[in-house]
Amino acid sequence: MSFMRPEVIDGVLLAQGRRLFCWLPVGVGLGAVGYFAVPFEPGWVWAVCGLAMGLGGTVLGWRSVRWRVLGLVVVCASGGFLDAWGEAHRQVPMPALPMRATVLSGRVAQVEALPEERGGALRLTLRGVVFETGLDIGMDPMRRDLRLRLRADDPVAPHVGDVVRVRAMLRGVPWPSWPGGRDLQREAWFSGLGGNGYALGPVSVVSAGGGGWRLAAVREAVGRRIMAVLPDQRGAIAATVLVGESSAIAPGVRQAFAASGLAHLLAVAGLHLGLVMGCVLVCVRGGLALSERAALFWPCREIAAVCALLAGAGYVVLTGAHLPAVRALGMAGFAVLALLTGRRVMSMRVLALVALGILVVSPVMVLDVSFQMSFAAVMGLVAGYEVLREPLARVRGEGGVVRVAGHWLAASGLTSLLAGLATLPVGVAHFGVVQPWFVLANLVAVPLAAVWVMPCGVLALLVMPLGLEGPVLHVMGWGIGGIMVLARWVAGWPLAQEAVPAMPGWGVLLVLLGLCVVCVWRGRGRWLGVVPLGVGVMSVFLVARPVVLVAPDAGVMAVRAGGALLVGLHSGLERAVVEDWARGLALPVRDLPCAGGVCRVVAVGVPVLLRVVDGRDGAEVPACGGARVFVSASPARGACAGQVVVDRFSVWREGAFAVFGDGRAVSDRTWRGARLWVPEVGFRGMPNLRMAVAE
Repeated sequence: MSFMRPEVIDGVLLAQGRRLFCWLPVGVGLGAVGYFAVPFEPGWVWAVCGLAMGLGGTVLGWRSVRWRVLGLVVVCASGGFLDAWGEAHRQVPMPALPMRATVLSGRVAQVEALPEERGGALRLTLRGVVFETGLDIGMDPMRRDLRLRLRADDPVAPHVGDVVRVRAMLRGVPWPSWPGGRDLQREAWFSGLGGNGYALGPVSVVSAGGGGWRLAAVREAVGRRIMAVLPDQRGAIAATVLVGESSAIAPGVRQAFAASGLAHLLAVAGLHLGLVMGCVLVCVRGGLALSERAALFWPCREIAAVCALLAGAGYVVLTGAHLPAVRALGMAGFAVLALLTGRRVMSMRVLALVALGILVVSPVMVLDVSFQMSFAAVMGLVAGYEVLREPLARVRGEGGVVRVAGHWLAASGLTSLLAGLATLPVGVAHFGVVQPWFVLANLVAVPLAAVWVMPCGVLALLVMPLGLEGPVLHVMGWGIGGIMVLARWVAGWPLAQEAVPAMPGWGVLLVLLGLCVVCVWRGRGRWLGVVPLGVGVMSVFLVARPVVLVAPDAGVMAVRAGGALLVGLHSGLERAVVEDWARGLALPVRDLPCAGGVCRVVAVGVPVLLRVVDGRDGAEVPACGGARVFVSASPARGACAGQVVVDRFSVWREGAFAVFGDGRAVSDRTWRGARLWVPEVGFRGMPNLRMAVAE
């Protein structure tokens, strides 16, 4: 085969030119994915050996392009693996939380207002927590945060920086709802979260204020003033786009925005940063043009660009430095630098450089949905406009109202289409839904946010120190209200949100690699990326689906039968688990008919016996009756020998279970393996007391 000859490979690689640099973050990301994918805790020795081999191959094969590229790929992958290993081992161990109600105290790091649908209470993030239980007297302050939900009728509203004291019930980070589901324990391991809880009594403020909390206090104060002017969901959305506080948005509003393809407007991202910088750029440039001397002798464009960048940096810090905004700020910084130095900005290389910086600082971000969605959207935009820049220029022509309007309409629709198509498979992978009307909704919502909502928001922030934000926020609220009406309207269209089963991890990897090839590779070879992209999308239909699911605490169990998910008796505490199951299988939820706490059902041809309730702790075991799978909320006591048996002891040791039609029973511990963030059997956390001094 001629295309496999060394000189042909070298020619193909040389034709990519400087575009090969864009593959460096891909290599680092693959190395990080390799660390997180294995079901055991790997050592660093293999990564160091790979790093040495890659460097040696690069040096020895420097005259050959193919060996040089291969060596750099090995270096990047080994470096990403080693970086991920180091980040994981630098984290603080999970603390031992009291198993009973306890009195605790800590400093408030964040205050979030929950929507009415979730009780309308406040949720605090506490730092430096100390327990007042007998076993923890004299403990050092916790090095991990605790997230605590207060009572809805609590008369005290703590502020950021306050030291509070409250009696609460705590619990560790929950296990995944099903093997292969979202791993909250891994996310907590890297985010610094140590557990969750809820208050049993009123909270008291021990001391007010404190140093080191000024930025968070400013964010909280701005959010409170916004909600004071707009106390409804318009205020919740305004607080989201201006200070990054999205906890008060109601689930129904989120659902409407997600179904209409407008969910990106509820997260601080590059769109919001671009609008803020655009407002500042236009205002500064227009203001300088009013002065004849400044217009003639000052570099007005450069001054306006620097002011816009500074305003954008302040906005990113104020909103909590969310990953998409940080990515956009990095690209904006390179754009301003190129403007100041008189050089042209190479967008794809700048995007690669920003991605490389983020992955080097925190390689776990490669698994983050916001990282994947943000970079996929920008990759699609950059690659699309590289191809369609000249056709758009011909549409604009020499100007004129009609041509300019046509150019603006075409550019707006193309932007929504490119970003939506690039993020569509990633959204399917993580959220299990397809929104076919996203282009039409964004054609109206994005311009409305650009010319109405965000300019009013910037003005409100500027006049807030003077106490004049009220009228401006009301005007901003009218624009937000229009977007909400649009979101609900589009969400009500037929096929607005089609559910699809969960995508396996290897399918997500193929989707992202296919996107990278299509967007980054130059020439007709980029269309080869459609193959892994298509296989990744189709992977949702290529993997086996479980027929029986058991929650991590055996509190709820379900079977897949009759085109629905039949769920046994459960309380409101297991609602989130059931929602995860329904989303992962893309099935409606129905009640499982049971008599006396025992259910017999044929799930996709598999006879299943479930004991959902047993107040006698398994003292009496029903006859198996030919059931191939026996699931019990209590200890099985040796029932149904030789069959697939999952009971309370099983989930205590192994976490959630999924049973397949071929008789395989896969536990969460088997799926994730022995990792740093997976608790060992019976492990309750690292003791909080100091170790005894050695003699």
